[in-house]
Amino acid sequence: MARPRASNLPFILAGLLLAGGCSAPATGQSRSAAPAVETVVPAVPPPRAVVVVPPPAAPVSRLWPVKRLYDVDYVDVQAIAERFRLKASWVTSGRVMQLADASGRVRLKFENRDRSFYSEGIRVFMGETTVLSQGSLYVSRIDVIKTIVPLVQPVEYAGLLPGPPRLIVLDAGHGGADPGTRNLVMHLDEKNLTLDVVQRLKKLLEVRGYRVILTRNDDTKLAAGQRPDLEERDAVANRAKADLFLSVHFNSAVATVTGTETYVMTPQSEISTGEARDATVDKAFPGNRLDFANIILGYHLHRSLVTALNSTDRGCKRGRRLVLCFPECPAALVEAAYLSNNTDASRLATPAFRQRIAQALADGIDDYSAELAALHPSPSSTGESRPVPAASKPHP
Repeated sequence: MARPRASNLPFILAGLLLAGGCSAPATGQSRSAAPAVETVVPAVPPPRAVVVVPPPAAPVSRLWPVKRLYDVDYVDVQAIAERFRLKASWVTSGRVMQLADASGRVRLKFENRDRSFYSEGIRVFMGETTVLSQGSLYVSRIDVIKTIVPLVQPVEYAGLLPGPPRLIVLDAGHGGADPGTRNLVMHLDEKNLTLDVVQRLKKLLEVRGYRVILTRNDDTKLAAGQRPDLEERDAVANRAKADLFLSVHFNSAVATVTGTETYVMTPQSEISTGEARDATVDKAFPGNRLDFANIILGYHLHRSLVTALNSTDRGCKRGRRLVLCFPECPAALVEAAYLSNNTDASRLATPAFRQRIAQALADGIDDYSAELAALHPSPSSTGESRPVPAASKPHP
């Protein structure tokens, strides 16, 4: 299980990798490849209330106790339970462990040799697989810091998180000569569906008080060539100094695959979902400056979509997509449904279902905004000139 170290491949390879499609299949192969078999997922609970848990007695900067396994630093799941005052118990001895709060609500669930876990019933992917060692279950230290802690107790990173978004840039995937995924049976092109959804979403967000900019308002490409087109989408958000960037897509795989998945930027030194270590793994991109906000945003969007659409939970995943690497604000890419699946496509063909997608995304953005607002009370409500003193910023 030892991982190979990054090779000294020329960075032109990194450029080629990043210039690939702006969306990805479940396995990280070509979009037409068959995805891996998915596990049966638990029922999705109703959206969680935004509650800021009081910080633990121990300092936030305390180092996690680690154990070196297969050339990776791992943390015992029991240590996670102790840190957040949760009760750890085996669901299946030596295989599945859950962490529950004092009321019995299951907050986290891990499975041995799995690269994903469940946070309050929602599937979230990590960079490393879990490991069983001497009767204990372990997850990698970087996954604890970059994924688990921001979801379980974001207050630990309050000083590193932005305030609630005000200006949002919405990106309708593909356009012009690039149709994206096509369902020839239903005569549907991804580029048209994504534009319709973001236009609906724009109206919903503006009613809620957000300012919204679209990367495209009609059936056009932003630039000639795939990479320049994707880079220009990032540039729209960066020039506008956006607080949030969301790219909307519909997926493709073998015709039997259905469900919803969401992508956020892969943390530096982690492996993207469904991929192997490559020349970009140790490179830091602008999108990595907001790793903690990215996972919180992706989680809320994914949870809202899966719940509202009653779709198969294919996970909140990690990827080094161009539209995630270079935005200078929290960013996410959603694959709300599979256009290659005729059942999904028949639903996407109806305005009512596209409105449901837009509504779910608006609700997910609201949930994300509410979480950040709870961490950054406004001066008018606290009487303070700033919500988080610089000296209190935690260090992962």
